[in-house]
Amino acid sequence: MIEKFLNEEQDPKTVEKVYSRLVDLLSSGEEIIYIAVQKKPLVNLFPDCIAITNKRILFFTPANLGLSIKFVDFVWKDIVDVHTKEEIIGAVFSVKTTNGAEMAVDYLPKIQGRKLYQYAQERKEVEREARRQRDLEQKRAESGSIQFDNPAAAHAATAQQTYATPAPVAVQQPVPPPTPTPAPIVHEAPKPDELTEKLKKLKILFDNGLISQEEYNHKKLDLLSDL
Repeated sequence: MIEKFLNEEQDPKTVEKVYSRLVDLLSSGEEIIYIAVQKKPLVNLFPDCIAITNKRILFFTPANLGLSIKFVDFVWKDIVDVHTKEEIIGAVFSVKTTNGAEMAVDYLPKIQGRKLYQYAQERKEVEREARRQRDLEQKRAESGSIQFDNPAAAHAATAQQTYATPAPVAVQQPVPPPTPTPAPIVHEAPKPDELTEKLKKLKILFDNGLISQEEYNHKKLDLLSDL
């Protein structure tokens, strides 16, 4: 299981010890990406280690003459900067958090320092994208906008709003009937009271949505044309 973490000069015994402790600390869905091991130039009995997962970065420090291991971890959303500095002997890898805390390990093999920086940058990019998505969702929620994944649902909601609050319709007032001329009468014109009653009934049908605007206009013209 630990072979994939031994490709860049990591000490197998140290990786095995850290790995056995690390698997007990993993949360649901958390995966180990990389383990780096300190390599001091003279005595390297109890090296520090750094582990990167898809959710956080962990610093392991041996204690009690190597009988126990202490660790400090930082989730990626709290890390604002990662840095690798290559020196004459090894490299120094450090992180800085949003609350100003800093953590670093020196005397790392340079190739391990580069790998740590590479993987850390990749995870920070993933976290930046996740943060951007969270900010967008928060802005949508604050603005009260509603996103529809189903176009049919959007159409139904729009239709419901349309029927719930119909727009006022301008209705043309009835034109007073013209003064009759002595010309021959082909159609018997309705009496004024009868015409008014028919126009009122026609208007009621339209207001109640029983006839369309086009039917209303056509019927009204028919009534007026009989004058």
